[in-house]
Amino acid sequence: MPEGFGGQMYQKFGLFEPYQKYTKSEKVDEGRFAVTKNESDKYVFKVPVLRNVAMTPPYSHDGSVDKMEEAVWIMGKIQLGKDLTKEQTGDVVAFLHSLTGKIPDEVMVVPVLPSKE
Repeated sequence: MPEGFGGQMYQKFGLFEPYQKYTKSEKVDEGRFAVTKNESDKYVFKVPVLRNVAMTPPYSHDGSVDKMEEAVWIMGKIQLGKDLTKEQTGDVVAFLHSLTGKIPDEVMVVPVLPSKE
């Protein structure tokens, strides 16, 4: 699987309902619109890479969703217009967990930075 599985496009977040209705985001982020001022960019965000997504909570563009199960259910609701069952949500979560790879040991080592002097 490619390392950048997902993350190749921008997509509107909230195709069927406003995202903040379910994420309970404290601040409504208008996405790319804030930069482009193009009305068609309202609520458009970069799709995240899905590799190792199980290891990167919280979820949503603003970190407003703590659990992957909740994030998956919300995405079903606002992106597909579907009320996913617990079983369907669990199946998607299981798939997302399958995208977890081994993190190389050298990534986990804190680098020693040179002094300012």
